Amino acid sequence: MSLRKGTIKEYMFKSEALAEELELLVYLPANYSPLYKYSLVIAQDGRDYFQMGRIGRVADELLGNDEIENIIVVGIPYKDRFDRRSKYHPDGEQHLAYIRFLAHELVPFLDEEFPTYQMGHGRALIGDSLGGTVSLLAALKYPHTFGKCIMQSPLANEAVMEAVRNFEDPHLLELYHVIGTDETDVPTTDGNRANFIEPNRKLHQLLNQKGFPCFYEEFEGNHTWKYWQADLKRALLEMF
Repeated sequence: MSLRKGTIKEYMFKSEALAEELELLVYLPANYSPLYKYSLVIAQDGRDYFQMGRIGRVADELLGNDEIENIIVVGIPYKDRFDRRSKYHPDGEQHLAYIRFLAHELVPFLDEEFPTYQMGHGRALIGDSLGGTVSLLAALKYPHTFGKCIMQSPLANEAVMEAVRNFEDPHLLELYHVIGTDETDVPTTDGNRANFIEPNRKLHQLLNQKGFPCFYEEFEGNHTWKYWQADLKRALLEMF
């Protein structure tokens, strides 16, 4: 039996928080109907998740085999590496505004446009590297809005650790966290290089101590889509 394929629609969204117009890529599954309810997967690095992560194809397979519940995937592309750092990095100029956009603008739009569950555990944020970082920080700031978070090789700096330490309701969030054993010398957006695996191990220890429900694994590989793409199927299965 051939796999039924979902569709990807493009939207333009005017954000007041960011004072700009953003592109949205929205995957609707083959069985999409306003009569059903859908969980949301909101992807930072949106175009990367569709093109390099092939998340639409992964969703087609899992949904076609009845392995996961109904989902809609919403990708938010970045313009360039400077735009990405500004929005995703904890020190970025637009970081707080981007998180406000996710919670206060994007979610109300999606809840109005599509038949969603309209509750935290019906929404997951996903991102790789800095995209994973901003996903976690947004979920920590708005846990009633985003109840699930998938982090693939996130930057785990002191700002991230502090946000986790200060979070008082770990039962509200369900986390998925992977990091590669070869991520010891990763090029960063500021032109430097950084060890990602040691800070991620410390982040995992802290998440455990705080009592977060969290899937964690170290994969054999480095900071590239070759490994994140291969991990996507399990990530969606764990969360949905």
